[in-house]
Amino acid sequence: MRRTLVLALCAAVAAAAVPAVSMTAARDVSAAPRPAASPSPVHWSPCPPDVVQYVPLECATLGVPLDYSKPDGRQIEVAITRVKSKNPAQRRGVLLTNPGGPGISGLDFPGLLAALGLPKSVLDTYDLIGMDPRGIGRSTPVSCGFTAEQERRGLFAKYAHSSADVVRESAYAQKIANQCATSKTASLLPYITTANTARDMDRIREALGEQKISYFGGSYGSYLGAVYTTLFPNQSDRIVIDSVLGPKGYDETAMRQFARGLADRFPDFAKFVVAHPEYRLGTTPLQVKAKFFELARKLRAEPAVNMDETAFRVAAFEALYADASMPQLAKLWQDIDAGNPVAPPQTYGDNAMSGRLHVICGDSRWPTSVSAYQRDALVDRIRYPMLGGASANIGPCAFWPNQHPEPPVKITSHGPSNVLVVQNERDPGTPLTGARKTRQALGHRARMITVDAGGHGVYPFTPSTCAKTAVDAFLVEGKLPARDLACLVEPRKK
Repeated sequence: MRRTLVLALCAAVAAAAVPAVSMTAARDVSAAPRPAASPSPVHWSPCPPDVVQYVPLECATLGVPLDYSKPDGRQIEVAITRVKSKNPAQRRGVLLTNPGGPGISGLDFPGLLAALGLPKSVLDTYDLIGMDPRGIGRSTPVSCGFTAEQERRGLFAKYAHSSADVVRESAYAQKIANQCATSKTASLLPYITTANTARDMDRIREALGEQKISYFGGSYGSYLGAVYTTLFPNQSDRIVIDSVLGPKGYDETAMRQFARGLADRFPDFAKFVVAHPEYRLGTTPLQVKAKFFELARKLRAEPAVNMDETAFRVAAFEALYADASMPQLAKLWQDIDAGNPVAPPQTYGDNAMSGRLHVICGDSRWPTSVSAYQRDALVDRIRYPMLGGASANIGPCAFWPNQHPEPPVKITSHGPSNVLVVQNERDPGTPLTGARKTRQALGHRARMITVDAGGHGVYPFTPSTCAKTAVDAFLVEGKLPARDLACLVEPRKK
């Protein structure tokens, strides 16, 4: 949940080091009643020292309307970065990128892609553009005023073993929702949505002087890309969405799907543990799974200093975003089993947590009755017992202020055939079932590449030559596969 494509890509690198709609219809959906004045051209300058630069980046800021129905009203800032193509003769345009989240900065993402994965042909074809989505980082940030204790608790609800646990969690969820609704940035709350971020993307396109933009986004960024190309089909060039959410984004269903994702992915970890008897966590997959529940029971009865039962379950979920994290996860299990001290889970700070809640609670309408979450938690802890009691439990969105200026964007097949969907079969964060629904919603617009692999994030680090070659060909030459592809992972050469 908290991990993004950028973290999965970094983990993948570590592993490698070891042996058609009308213009009128588009305006009806995407534009303000009165058009905003054209944005000023972008003026690039060196980035400040605190922006992570895997390769040299240029930085800029752009003013955008807070409320697109009032384009001449209050303006906020959106921060962007650029890795410029070094081959003007081959340059096609810009490739806007997003690493996921929501709530995560994307300023460093173009540099990471350039330094660690994208082929020269892609780097020659595009200027890579990163952005901090509205509300995040250097883009007019939001805050719920989270305390250090709340940041350590994170955004997963406590694992619910009973209906009473859901009732107890509801009090905390309501407190967080009220905290966000009364924060110093509460006036921004109704406008930090995926649809408005997509509109910001089109302002970036205009400010850069581009007729169209291409896009690469993973995890939550897959939904952002789907929304952009739905709202602006005629301004979309080549769209790649990776590790794909369902067509309704991060709604209640997507949250509950995390439990299914862990269930789909866990056999890969069990296989790893069985192949490494030195961890002493089981000699068969069934024994490894039994060890999971044994350790969860142990932490429920007596939490460790830095880890309780829910944090243990979430740690397994997040670690399985990448194969490279499996050794660390196995070591964590060893330490818990032996009663050794364990490091505290990573926290993501007030702005990241606040931005995430603003988007997921503002994009969708969540159930508001405690009884609905009691029912869902019961169903999911039976169906997916590793994580279902947490991912189906009640959260702040149940008590979010009823401020929805517009309905959610409906992803459809209206538009040109220019979307490539790429997805691992055993992705814990965005299970295959959601990607298939988005592929179906996009219809003739899309082709889908499915890779017989686990983990979160396919391109550009996939060990499947079939998948990587197809994405490269689409980005560089515009060659969309003639049909959906099922790709295998080639055995590693010894």
